[in-house]
Amino acid sequence: MAKVKAARVTRSEAIVVRKCAEVHDLRACVAIQKEVWQFDDADLVPLRVFVVALKIGGQVIGAFERGDLVGFVFSLPGTRGGHSYLHSHMLAVRQQHRNLGLGRRLKLAQREEALARKIDLIEWTFDPLEIKNAYLNIARLGAIARTYSVNHYGASSSPLQGGLPTDRLVAEWWLRSRRVQRVLEGREEQLRAETTIEVPGEIYSWKAAARTRKRAGQVQLRNRKAFLAAFSQGLTVLGYERDAEGSGKFLLGRWDEAWSYGPRDLENEGQIE
Repeated sequence: MAKVKAARVTRSEAIVVRKCAEVHDLRACVAIQKEVWQFDDADLVPLRVFVVALKIGGQVIGAFERGDLVGFVFSLPGTRGGHSYLHSHMLAVRQQHRNLGLGRRLKLAQREEALARKIDLIEWTFDPLEIKNAYLNIARLGAIARTYSVNHYGASSSPLQGGLPTDRLVAEWWLRSRRVQRVLEGREEQLRAETTIEVPGEIYSWKAAARTRKRAGQVQLRNRKAFLAAFSQGLTVLGYERDAEGSGKFLLGRWDEAWSYGPRDLENEGQIE
């Protein structure tokens, strides 16, 4: 086990994280996007959008192994309440390069570049049924979530969605907040959870098979109602735990910091169907 871990560390250190500045880098982003999500062409973010993002204040940051792109993070600029922020639309790492910490490295590079531009907030959406992603976002990066969007993108061609509605949590990464600084420094946060929302580790196999997909849909609906009810009471996702069986648990409580740019324009926000 120690040798495997050491090999992963060595391999990770050999991977360079830098801005994608050339068109061939951006073409590689499009190819990895299709490889990871297996989208139909109609759902792909095209090359031109990556090019435009770089020209209007967005970010395209890549992870390169011996010059080849193996992962990227992509964001677009936005404004709300008179404040500029970044919406991180995609984070992708090739299958054979996962579990090397590249997702976190890409996000930290994104944070560093944003802070250099005096940007305090990066947001993104994520599927609350994806246990590994939720753990990275909440526990490893220090993002919070207090908005739930029902069927955010509409129907998806990605098989990873399992035919379910594209429900999403909105991650808010307040880059200068005390919470983020504590998490990134590895300092333990004292959290008083008022409620929890659980995701069973079997969710992946349930989504993948037609005969069990209804069970995955039941979990999604149950958790959708729980999140919307909790957020309507002023609670915020502040923690995330995983157990030995691979299940995940959101911890919701009262956030003691006042970072906010005001309400979003989300059609389904706060609705229970």
